[in-house]
Amino acid sequence: MKISDLLRLSTDNLRRRKGRTALTVIGVVVGTFSIIVMISLGIASNAQNEAMLQSWGDLTQITINNYQWGASTGEVPTLDDAMLEQLRNYQHVVAVTPMYQDGSLNAQIYAGKNDRYEAYAWNMFGVDMDALQAMDYQLVSGSFITSDTNLGKKKIPVLVGEHFAYEFQDTRKSYNSGKRQRYWGETDSLGNPVEPFVDIQHDKLTLRLSAVDSNGNEKTEDYQLVVVGVFQQDDAKQYFTNAGIAMRVTDLQMLSKAYQKISGNKQSGGSYMITENGQQLKQQDNGYETVYVKVDDVDNVESVEQQIKDLGYETYSMTQIREEMQASVAKSQMILGGTAAVALLVAALNIANTMMMSIYERTKEIGVMKVLGCEVRKIRNMFLVEAGAIGLLGGIIGVSLSYLASWVLNNLTMIAALFGGSIDVSGVMNSFGGAYYSMGEGGGAISIIPIWLVLLGLGFSTLVGVLSGLWPAIRATKISALEAIRHE
Repeated sequence: MKISDLLRLSTDNLRRRKGRTALTVIGVVVGTFSIIVMISLGIASNAQNEAMLQSWGDLTQITINNYQWGASTGEVPTLDDAMLEQLRNYQHVVAVTPMYQDGSLNAQIYAGKNDRYEAYAWNMFGVDMDALQAMDYQLVSGSFITSDTNLGKKKIPVLVGEHFAYEFQDTRKSYNSGKRQRYWGETDSLGNPVEPFVDIQHDKLTLRLSAVDSNGNEKTEDYQLVVVGVFQQDDAKQYFTNAGIAMRVTDLQMLSKAYQKISGNKQSGGSYMITENGQQLKQQDNGYETVYVKVDDVDNVESVEQQIKDLGYETYSMTQIREEMQASVAKSQMILGGTAAVALLVAALNIANTMMMSIYERTKEIGVMKVLGCEVRKIRNMFLVEAGAIGLLGGIIGVSLSYLASWVLNNLTMIAALFGGSIDVSGVMNSFGGAYYSMGEGGGAISIIPIWLVLLGLGFSTLVGVLSGLWPAIRATKISALEAIRHE
């Protein structure tokens, strides 16, 4: 018996019993449909969670918070440039940058004729410029600063936040005047945007360090800030992309040393603390307070983070929150998927019952086939093909209905609006482990059916059909040919 003959014979047998075949297929359809829809809801919920975490920050970024000041006691190694280089050599690490800030600096930025416009340099960070590009910081204009950029004496190249220009105030106006400062998003009486006082890319910007020495004399030192590029605002990465300043670490450290010189305070130049025994620890004694580590893939974050923790540092990443969310979704999928699996189990029993009934009805046919010399395995394969066909057909219909249900779920708002109503599906997503959900702008799909889920559904339903028909097929091969011929 050829394969084509086997398929034709199996198809003809199913057609002769259309009613019974249809009822059996319906059971497979319900089970396949239920499982695919439940899994698709979980996939969509995970996608929503990932999107939310991305809005909070980079999922592949690890933050090292070096606040324990343990380097002086030997508890942890100093988080200095040598340690940063060691971290860069870790497997899966793409980039490392400190977020160096000197809170002791007394600095203002001036622009305009006679320094009319003033901004406080309170949000100024020293970073590794090469790392910013690897960490996907975006610029709306200009370019990133390279390590070999040299603009001349007392000229510092900087990157500024997209709305940094609105930090400037008009010093000729009183503090109570509404015209002293302009704000981003502010419009005039005609609805036109109000431009800032300073054009940061064309006006000269002067950074002035000022300090009062022990004799009460004020000393100042000026540097020119040259805006090389402007960040695209992304508060999930760092606030300086909004209205701050980023420069090379070496440039900010140079400013710290200059401030120490004019202030006469050698303890300035970074954060410091007083220990229990009265010892003063400066930031350079313990290293950088905050360091960002970029990992190549979110699945490698946990292993890299553990290596950093083993060094003794405190770390933070989105990994723990992400794992908790995924566990919540998986739990919901297990519960609802288990319910759907029960439906598929019932379908499997129906397939087995249908095939057993078919054997009893076709006992004489089986006997004739044996007498004519048909191989036992061919008879077994015939019943397995029939059972597999029932599973495959049910899987195809179930997948098709799943796509239809997915489309309906993803367009519930539009469908409800057509009938003059409204519907809120956030409760469904939240019950599935989704941290948040919003329909419309910014909202995502309720149901996502990737191609691998389609293939899984078809393969699983077919496998269920074959396994369900296995025992009836074996039972058919054990029927005696003579008894089968005499069977009425």
